[in-house]
Amino acid sequence: MKELELKYGCNPNQKPARVYMKDGELPIQILNGKAGYINLLDAFNSWQLVKELKEATGLPSAASFKHVSPAGAAVYVPLDETLEKIYFTEGLKLSPIAVAYVRARGSDRMSSYGDFAALSDECDESCARYLSREVSDGVIAPSYTKEALEILKKKKKGNYLVIQIDPDYVPNEIETKDVFGITFEQGRNNAKITEDLFEDIPTQNKELPKGAKRDLLISMITLKYTQSNSVCYVKDGQAIGIGAGQQSRIHCTRLAGSKADTWYLRQHPKVLNLPFKDKIRRADRDNTIDVYMSDDYEDVLSEGMWQQFFTEQPTPLTREEKKEWLATLTDVSLGSDAFFPFGDNIERAYKSGVKYVAQAGGSIRDDHVIKTCDKYQIVMACTYLRLFHH
Repeated sequence: MKELELKYGCNPNQKPARVYMKDGELPIQILNGKAGYINLLDAFNSWQLVKELKEATGLPSAASFKHVSPAGAAVYVPLDETLEKIYFTEGLKLSPIAVAYVRARGSDRMSSYGDFAALSDECDESCARYLSREVSDGVIAPSYTKEALEILKKKKKGNYLVIQIDPDYVPNEIETKDVFGITFEQGRNNAKITEDLFEDIPTQNKELPKGAKRDLLISMITLKYTQSNSVCYVKDGQAIGIGAGQQSRIHCTRLAGSKADTWYLRQHPKVLNLPFKDKIRRADRDNTIDVYMSDDYEDVLSEGMWQQFFTEQPTPLTREEKKEWLATLTDVSLGSDAFFPFGDNIERAYKSGVKYVAQAGGSIRDDHVIKTCDKYQIVMACTYLRLFHH
């Protein structure tokens, strides 16, 4: 198949729409559903991300994409009891690729609502069953078991998009796109993200353990396929906060840090023990938790409101309780798709438990950034590799 007709472009008024190959066959098969323009943008970006994660770490990898940027990305690391609870997987038997996707989706469950999933390995029955119960628009993987495909074909009243991609497909070295009737051309970003990038460490603390190297790899590969400017916080094999598409580097760091804080606050005992009513939908529970942890907590705790969600009225999670809990978040890794121009990024990152940093370096204020890292005994590697993605 050289060409695939799409429902429409980015918006319903943008017709006709298609994808096609100038030479050769398309490297995908549509096993179920009908593809849209944005579906395929998400699919192709997310597939590249998980393929590179698997190559770099050797671990099954997954991503959850929305609007051409990852809401989450992760590799397989077993879930503990707390993560099983906040990801709603208690009692489920999950394969390694399923766990990788659960972690990717769990990074930012609010943003992952209606996502496009990407899997580095074959989608098995375990992963398909988990996908079937979440709100998702589609999935891309190198293969599917018979049982998995049968499950996914029933999702969304039979309209769930299932894409199989040739894992051996290699694109042309030169890529083009048209903007305003003008064709842009560039060499593909084939930069390899390996641990070699983390050898130049100008900070006083130079101790970079194996787990931190893995997490920095995850952050940098994730950023390679995230709309710039972008910053990514990673802990224990999964992204926990991604700031994408911001015009200011500090805004990226703040946005991603806020998401990392939210991920960790979901593990606070008061949040874990919220007395939710039976049969409340997971999406409604996610939204209620987010509001409960915010400054607008009265929207779900006030008289007449709490009864919609809880069996009894919870007490608020105070600012002091949140601050005390966040102070226990440690050993977080942080990647940036370009250099940090000021030390304020490090100051903000430290508040979310960052201990390891990888950034391009090359700012005229590198000395100030290094000094700020030394202030908190943060290990920082300069990669000298920019990863802008547009």
